Amino acid sequence: MSLKEDILEIARQAKFSSQRLANLSSKIKDEVLSRMAEAIETNARRIKEENCKDVASAGEKGLSGALIDRLTLNDKRIRQMADSLRQMARLEDPIGKVDKMWRRPNGLLIGKVIVPLGVIGIIYEARPNVTVDAAALCLKAGNATILRGGSEAIHSNICLADLLIKVIEEAELPTGSIQLIRTTDRNAIMEMLKQDEYIDVIIPRGGESLIRTVTENSTIPVIKHYKGVCHTYVDEEADLDMAEKIAFNAKVQRPGVCNAMETLLVDEKIAAQFLPGIIKKFQGAGVEVRGDEKTCKIAEGIKTATEEDWQTEYLDLILSVKVVKGIEAAIHHINRYGSHHSDAIVTENLRKSRKFLQEVDSAAVYVNASTRFTDGGEFGLGAEIGISTQKLHARGPMGVCELTSSKFIILGDGQIRE
Repeated sequence: MSLKEDILEIARQAKFSSQRLANLSSKIKDEVLSRMAEAIETNARRIKEENCKDVASAGEKGLSGALIDRLTLNDKRIRQMADSLRQMARLEDPIGKVDKMWRRPNGLLIGKVIVPLGVIGIIYEARPNVTVDAAALCLKAGNATILRGGSEAIHSNICLADLLIKVIEEAELPTGSIQLIRTTDRNAIMEMLKQDEYIDVIIPRGGESLIRTVTENSTIPVIKHYKGVCHTYVDEEADLDMAEKIAFNAKVQRPGVCNAMETLLVDEKIAAQFLPGIIKKFQGAGVEVRGDEKTCKIAEGIKTATEEDWQTEYLDLILSVKVVKGIEAAIHHINRYGSHHSDAIVTENLRKSRKFLQEVDSAAVYVNASTRFTDGGEFGLGAEIGISTQKLHARGPMGVCELTSSKFIILGDGQIRE
């Protein structure tokens, strides 16, 4: 079978499976998710063995430390995958719920019911836990899933997908419910993007080049999970100890993820007081700091930032720093250079907090907290399929409810239109 025929058959199976999944009871779905959690835990050793192959290969190819970190599965992350599955099993099932209902003057009763999207194609890079989170979230929402992970995680993805598919088969659900495209041939992505007859939506998760490639070539609607150029603005009325902890956590705790801070903005009135200490702390953690002219005058040992730096998602221990003239300048910078992902203000001023929340045009806007919380699990969604930075069809962390659509139901007693 050719690659084109193979992808076509996968898409057909997914469409067939989605019709049955749409009508599965919550009990069956939750039982399957719980069994998947057990399968992940029981096979932790096997998962790590396969993951080690990917990590070793990534090292040989000279991939960055941040990317290797995203790729790595250890006991803690495997346990988190299993916990996430159990949390999803406990979530309320949105499918079949009546969103609203109203009666028209002619007696017709009209309602909106929550239904699955259908078949979701997910194209992603590096992080193998996406294999589990995406497949499980789609199942909870009654969708069939076609997964196409990056070549750097091929062994991990195959191992994890096989464990989930085995549970699906044991539960006598359609085998096309969860499918993984197992070839690393990039032409598989192009073939997948043409299957608009069978796939209802494509969700790409990865770097800017992947998102652009998918968006430009897909004949299927795309929900973009674009880059995360996230900011933290330290206001003149901030608690500076709090600001230091928040900024350090946002950059250093896990720099290779989309909700990590890439630019630190500091009000000019407290810059000389705040910047020397926090920059020294960043440098002690191995962060390369790049600053604007004012920052370079205040602190030593930093590079001069370029125009490109303000719009770059580093996904690494690199940070841009800029001194700004108040909250207006901070908001202007964020809306101009940011990616509408996650941005934070640190301030004790309630008026400024409200202004920041209202005027920053991002999917997640914070007051006095780290941007690292933009995550389905941290938001209580169980997990997420990604962080949507667009406004249609969903925005922010996409959990179970964001993987649904709706349909109208109309109940009559013989009405005809005059």
